[in-house]
Amino acid sequence: MTIDFILNGEDVVVRTGADVRLLDILRDTFGLGGTRIGCLTGCCGACTVIFNGNIAQSCLIPAFRVRGSEIITIEAFSQTDEYQDILEGFSRTGHKTCGFCTTGKILALESLLERIPRPGREDILPAFDGIKCRCTDPDSLVEAALAVSEIRRRRIYGRSA
Repeated sequence: MTIDFILNGEDVVVRTGADVRLLDILRDTFGLGGTRIGCLTGCCGACTVIFNGNIAQSCLIPAFRVRGSEIITIEAFSQTDEYQDILEGFSRTGHKTCGFCTTGKILALESLLERIPRPGREDILPAFDGIKCRCTDPDSLVEAALAVSEIRRRRIYGRSA
């Protein structure tokens, strides 16, 4: 089967089997290792991508569902100002990740801030429900997310935001 979609802003076409997952296409066809192999059941978040504007676990997306879609991986997102905001917020608050969950946490936070630019504490933890890594204290994650939101507002609107 031939599948066309947008990957990190580029139109691409792949020829693959119907039983192949998006995770495999990203890693094997395009060499995008930031989308990690984890549980392969959609529970850990290591394979997180932005799929048509929402975070999704690429291990659960069969190839045929990708047709006509837009996929953004951590490799492309890491080239944005928004990514830098997240890194700065994590650094300022001392928020650390183990590396296994980093992609999922970054993309989940970006998805949250796209929907809710000024999230409250009650908005933050549910946004990370699909990321099952225990390397971080939930309070640290909340503080980091709040810091990123403030950093982003200041970058976009200036110091008084």
